[in-house]
Parts: sequence; structure tokens; C-alpha cells
Amino acid sequence: MNIDIVLAIIFYLALLIFFFFQKDKFEVKSKILFIYKTKIGINLMDKIAKKFRFILKPLSYLSIFIGFAGMALILFILFKGTFELIFVPNSQPALAPVLPGVKVPGLPSLSFWHWIISIFIVALVHEFSHGVFARLFSLKVQSSGFLFLGPILGAFVEPDEKKLEKSPKRQQLAILSAGPFSNIALAFIILLIINFVSAPIQNKILDFESLQVNKLISDYPAAKQNIPVPFILKSINNKEIKNISEFIMITDIIKPNEKLTLETDKGNFNLITVQNPNNASRGFIGISDFKINTKLKPDINKNLGNFLLWFFELIFWLFTVNLGIGLFNLLPLGPIDGGRMFLVLSSIIFKEEEKAKKFWSSISIFLLIIIFINLLPFLIKLFNFLLKPFLSLI
Repeated sequence: MNIDIVLAIIFYLALLIFFFFQKDKFEVKSKILFIYKTKIGINLMDKIAKKFRFILKPLSYLSIFIGFAGMALILFILFKGTFELIFVPNSQPALAPVLPGVKVPGLPSLSFWHWIISIFIVALVHEFSHGVFARLFSLKVQSSGFLFLGPILGAFVEPDEKKLEKSPKRQQLAILSAGPFSNIALAFIILLIINFVSAPIQNKILDFESLQVNKLISDYPAAKQNIPVPFILKSINNKEIKNISEFIMITDIIKPNEKLTLETDKGNFNLITVQNPNNASRGFIGISDFKINTKLKPDINKNLGNFLLWFFELIFWLFTVNLGIGLFNLLPLGPIDGGRMFLVLSSIIFKEEEKAKKFWSSISIFLLIIIFINLLPFLIKLFNFLLKPFLSLI
């Protein structure tokens, strides 16, 4: 039995019961967006905006700067990744849907509770920051609450949109950039926690067990040997892999055209390395998507150890989702924060509102095409997964 599925069913059943008893307080749009409006947090937003005005004012300038710098960064990542996806063999998409059950190379599996907690915290921080900056500039926050877009849980803050559009451009940019800025700032705070708290504790409670390889890169030596994946890599040329540092040291000195013997749990395989596509002086085997398998040290309480590992994984996903959603929201795309910032910028550049909107609309359509190209591999996998039961009947 998949515990994630059981927990998801319990969670959504509880929400369904809540919806049934509070149905009159929900606003339903397009049959998939469920909005529950409240006044929760609005007084706190107001208090923070008043008490820390001397800090928030200069932060508003930093928020705008980080907003446009993040916009440039995510555009560079997206365009570079899309180019490589189309023209460079075995490249990974620049974007990936972070959902339970969706395997993203290089990342651990995402459990339902890690996902739902991360999404909720990210949305809460994001929207609360919009509210605080709105109150900083004396813009009324009409409501707050939570929403569901299909199964995805989120939060929202509803400022007075008409007054926001009439506000000075700098204030508009500060309010719009506040959400992504808070997510990116929180991601870097969490990164410090990972490096100085989480990682040292994990080193004290965990022993290295094995290095698992989950993918072979086609047309390279390992793939030509048809090594079954996933496999445990035990040694290279009789040099045992006792930890990840030793694996890096061993592979770092491998040269092109070098004969290697890989000892795995699926048998031994002989191959000859080729040039590394990123560094011609180094050898390349053609293995990727590694997973470091670990085990609790014998003297560590099992229950405590497992809880700490679950908690540290939550911290990792909070970092990943905060950074990912923060940057994605800065794309100059349609109604998301980056899109609205870009529209404000376009109105400053073009002066005429109609020209600004046409330019903004063209950029949004172009980006939607780019995003679709990057999500296409995942959509194909989803389509094949859904189609598989029917094909088996043929």
C-alpha cells in the first residue's frame, strides 16, 4: 500500500468535508478554482508595515532590483535550457513540474506531505509579503485566505486592484515583486540552514551505504554496454567507492580512451571512456542521475533518526520550491508577478498603453510556447502512463 496515496485521500476528504459545511463562503471560478476569503493576517500585515517601515522602505528598492535581476536570470536559464533540449542530445528540460510521483533527474522523490507543506508555506510567505508591501504604501488589502486550483493548495491576498493600477510605478513594482523576492530570500536563508545545521547533523547520524546510478546517457560507453539501470556502482578499476567524495576523486582523474572495469550489483562491465563533452581532457563514462543511499548509524535511535531525515528532506524541498516558484513567478508572462512587472516596465518604455500591452502580450505568447516545449517530455510520459493500461488490452 502506498502511504502517500492514503494520506492524500485522507487530506482531501477532510477538505471536502470542510467545503461541504462552508460551501456558502467559497467562491468557485471556472469549476476548478475554489477561493475561501477571510480577513486572517490583514491586521498583522498592517502592524508589520507600520512598525518596520524604516526597514521595508529600502527593502522595496532591493525587491525591485532582485525582481528584474531574477527575471533576467530565469529567462537566461529558460532560453539556454530550451536551446540545449532541442539541439543537444540527452539534455534535460529547463523546467519541470514539482509534483508527487513526477521524477525529476537529480532530485529525490517528492512525498505528498513534503509537497503540500512546501507549497502552502511558499504561498503563505509569497502572498503575505504582497500584503505587507501593499500596506506599506497605504494600499487597502480587501481580503486574504486560501484557494485550491484543482488539487493544488495555495494562499492569496487581495489588494485594491484599481488603486494599485493608479499608484506610482515604483510602488506598483515594489508590491508586485514582494512575493517572488520573499521566496528567493527565504530560499537563501534555508540554504544557510542546510549548510550549517542540516548537513552537519546528517553527517553525524548517517553512514554511506551505496551509490546508485539511475540513468545511462545514450550513445556513450555505459549505455553501449547495456548495463541494467538502476544499479549500484561498487568500484571503478578495483577502487572501492566508500563515499561520494571518493567517487568524485576516482572519476576526476579518468582520461579519454582509458579502459575501465565497473563493478556493480548487476555484474562487472568493461568499457573504454570517451572525451567528456564539457572538458575534452577528461574521460566520460555516460552515467547520470545519482542517488546516494545511506543508513542510520547503529547508535542512533531509529524513530528519532527517521523523523530528523523526514524533517531535513522537508527543509530541502522548502529551499527547492521557494527558489523555483520565486524565479518562475518572475517570468514576464501574463498575469503572474513577473508578467505584471513587465507590463509596468513596458508602459514606462512605450508610454502608450496599447503598444505596451501588445508588446507584453507577444512576449507572453512566446514564453508559453517555450514553456510548452520544456514540459513536453513530461506530458509525453504522462500520456504514455495514462495510455499504457489500454495498450495492454490490445
